[in-house]
Amino acid sequence: MVGKDERKFRTSLHVTTITLLLIGIIITSGTLSAIPLALNRDHVVTAQQQQQQQQQQQQQLQANGNSFQLGNMTFSHNTASVNGIKLHYVIGGHGPPVVLLHGWPATWYEWHKVMPALAKKYTIIAPDLRGLGDSSKPTTGYDSKTVAEDIHQLVAKLGYKTIFLVGHDLGTPVAYSYAAAHPAEVKKLVVMESPIPGFSPPGRISTWWIVFNQVPDVPEALVQGKELEFLSWFYRNLAYNPAAITQADINEFASHYSAPGGMRAGFEYYRALPEDVLQNQNYSKTKIPMPVLALAGGYLPGLGGNITINSPLYGMKILAQNAQGLILPNTGHWIPMEQPDLVIKLLDNFFSSNPTTKPSK
Repeated sequence: MVGKDERKFRTSLHVTTITLLLIGIIITSGTLSAIPLALNRDHVVTAQQQQQQQQQQQQQLQANGNSFQLGNMTFSHNTASVNGIKLHYVIGGHGPPVVLLHGWPATWYEWHKVMPALAKKYTIIAPDLRGLGDSSKPTTGYDSKTVAEDIHQLVAKLGYKTIFLVGHDLGTPVAYSYAAAHPAEVKKLVVMESPIPGFSPPGRISTWWIVFNQVPDVPEALVQGKELEFLSWFYRNLAYNPAAITQADINEFASHYSAPGGMRAGFEYYRALPEDVLQNQNYSKTKIPMPVLALAGGYLPGLGGNITINSPLYGMKILAQNAQGLILPNTGHWIPMEQPDLVIKLLDNFFSSNPTTKPSK
C-alpha cells in the first residue's frame, strides 16, 4: 500500500510532468492539430462522404436576422435574462420540448446535424451554456447546480412545464443536476460521453486536460493567441472519424472561445468539479425517477483507442432508478457530430417509447 505522502508526491509529480509537457508542446510546436490519425481505406471513404454531407448542410445554414435555415427547418437566435446573466439559445421546431446541452470546447452548434430532423417532431432548445458561445461570461457560477438553474429558468420563461433533457460532455453533469433538482419536470434524460463527477468508474485516471484545465490562471496564459491550435487537438484526437468535424466547424467553435473571457469560462467549468462532486453526493441521497439513457463513444484515439466501460452509465446506475446505456461502435467523443443519424434515431426511439418498469441490468 502506498503511503499518503508518497501518493501526494506521485500525484504532484504527475501533474507537474503533464503541465510541463503541454507547455513544451504549445510553445515549440505552434500547432497541436497536426497529429496524424491513421484511417484504413474504408474509413477514409466514409470520412470523405461525411465531410461532403457536412459541407452541403453548412451551405444550407443561411442566417436571416434572428431566423435561419438549418437543413429544411427554421430556427432562431434568441437571448433571455436568467439567473443574473444573458443566456443565448437557438430554438425551432414543433412538439414536445427537447433541451440539448453542449459540452466543452463546443457551443450549441455541436447539435446542428441532429436538430433539423428532431425539429420535425419536437421543439428544439439548444442554449449556449453560461460563459460559452454567445452567452454572457460572468466570473462565477460555473458549478453544475448554478448552470442547471440557468437552464431551468430559461425553460420556465419559455413556458414549458416538462421537458426531455439531453447533455453531452460537460452538459452531462448539468443535465443530471437539473434532473435531480427538478425530477418531476424531466420526462426522460439522456447523457453522453462524461462520467458524473463523484461517480466515475473505479480506477479511472483523470485525463491530462482535466488536470491542466483546473490549474488557476496558467492555462489562460499559455493558450492566449493559440486558442485554435489548442482546441483543435480535442476535435481531432477525440474523434473516431475526425473528418466528421470540418475546419469550418472548428473555426466556428474556436471563434467563440477566442473571444474575451471565452477560454477562462471554459476552464472554470473544470475548476468547479470539486464543488460538483459535493453537490452530486448530496443529490445521490434520492435516486432520480425518470428513465435515463447513457451513451458512450466506442473508440477515442486520444484516450488509447477502444472504450470498454460506459462511464456515464456507471454513475447513472447508482443515481437513477432506471438507467440503460449503449457504447456506440465506430464513434468517438463527438457523438452528435460523428453519428448524427444514429443519435436522431436513438433519441426519437427513447423519447417516444413507453418507460420500462424495471432498471436495466
